[in-house]
Amino acid sequence: MINERKPYSALDKDQLRALLAKEQSRLDRWGDMNLTLDLTRGKPNQAQLDLSSEMLSIISHRGDCFSESGLDCRNYGILDGLPETKKLFADLLNVPPENVLVLGNSSLNVMYDTLVRAMLFGVAGGYEPWSRQGRIKFICPSPGYDRHFTMCRTLGIEMVPVKMNADGPDIDEVYNIACSDPSVKGMWCVPKFANPEGITYSDEVVEQLAAMKPAAPDFRFFWDNAYAVHELYDEEVHLANVFDYALEYGTQDNFFYFASTSKITFPGSGLAVMVASEKNLEQIRPIIATQTIGYDKINQMRHVKFFKDAEGIKKHMKHHAAILRPKFELVEQIFHDKLDGLDIAHWTEPRGGYFISLYVPNGCARRVYQLARSVGVTLTTAGSTYPYGRDPYDSNLRIAPTYPEIDELKQAVEILCVCIRIAAIEKLLKD
Repeated sequence: MINERKPYSALDKDQLRALLAKEQSRLDRWGDMNLTLDLTRGKPNQAQLDLSSEMLSIISHRGDCFSESGLDCRNYGILDGLPETKKLFADLLNVPPENVLVLGNSSLNVMYDTLVRAMLFGVAGGYEPWSRQGRIKFICPSPGYDRHFTMCRTLGIEMVPVKMNADGPDIDEVYNIACSDPSVKGMWCVPKFANPEGITYSDEVVEQLAAMKPAAPDFRFFWDNAYAVHELYDEEVHLANVFDYALEYGTQDNFFYFASTSKITFPGSGLAVMVASEKNLEQIRPIIATQTIGYDKINQMRHVKFFKDAEGIKKHMKHHAAILRPKFELVEQIFHDKLDGLDIAHWTEPRGGYFISLYVPNGCARRVYQLARSVGVTLTTAGSTYPYGRDPYDSNLRIAPTYPEIDELKQAVEILCVCIRIAAIEKLLKD
């Protein structure tokens, strides 16, 4: 009898073939069940959305529509956002309220608009629009967020991958690229519970990024703090305040900071904010004013009334954590139960955020994706976490445990483990 917990690399070809037949039989049984299981995107599930249901009725009559200053939120005006909404986010993110813009419902949309503004109008300081400067580039920590990469690709911005370490992007690589090439105009950063790795930048990395003097005078960090308050456990994971360091080094104009309530309240009708230096905001405001007279102030008021203050948001997020934590722990438990000892996979065990980053043997991620899809389990496409969809090792898969119900999640991950085992055995038999 074959010891299935023995590293696969220690088995001979006959043992591997026998195991492959056994695993393929397991997969075939699932294939006959017409399953539809989805682990693709980090969406809140219904129980999480229900946590904010009170928001739907918190503004119920005319009197609820007036801000603290007496402004009628049903009418035009207030491009920056209501003062009380700006304060809510300023307190949450520990930034001055005068540096906060409260915009629409999607930080992705805000980031895209920010990129397009830079392409068409340049950035503060009187620099030429990026679109007139020839081929421009962005530093892209990888694995990273696929939608960041899609934006660059759509706008013709060349992407330069930089590896992620346990404390953030490889700072030596970042300096070598950004400080030597003036065509490098920006860098994507998800500094807390990074998508998909789940790591948080160390204080040292944040300080070094803030201290950096790029070769391009119009360089900008796109600081996407999407998971600012998305802890899975009671202890708060510390992220250094990049603006504190930037003020110290005089580089505050280098940062565009983004956040939203997409995974706090309702992704389809939350609030997105942008934080930037006054110099940046002076350039941005008149351009935004050509797009809109003002964003949805009723929704801004809705959020203020619901949360009251930043502590209200943090308390709310503990309810999210109570829903999500068992799902992450279930995935980690199944991975340990089904994959430990085989030397064919490793994965992150994040303290927050929305994803688990899974690594399978080099050359196997696409095969795992195909096998899972063949029996009704949909994963984020292999390679998506790298610029241009090109994982140089074909080894990374992003797992999103948040949306499925527990029983569906359990079944999907057990199937995934069988797919990993099959792909790993196939590779060893080919080698």
